[in-house]
Amino acid sequence: MITKDMIIGDIIRQHPATVQVFARHGLECYECQIADLETLEHGAGHHKLDIEALLEELNRTVITPA
Repeated sequence: MITKDMIIGDIIRQHPATVQVFARHGLECYECQIADLETLEHGAGHHKLDIEALLEELNRTVITPA
């Protein structure tokens, strides 16, 4: 399960299918150097995204990969 305190780079490495979710939300995290330092909550806040909606979609992707 993905949580808001996880590091974005770790999420992507552990669950590569999440790259598509990040891209749909306008986050090019797989190309960003700060992804290995930034939590999901901080990144979502910085980009003014709804963290709960993002978490829901990321976890749906992890549970049932596309």
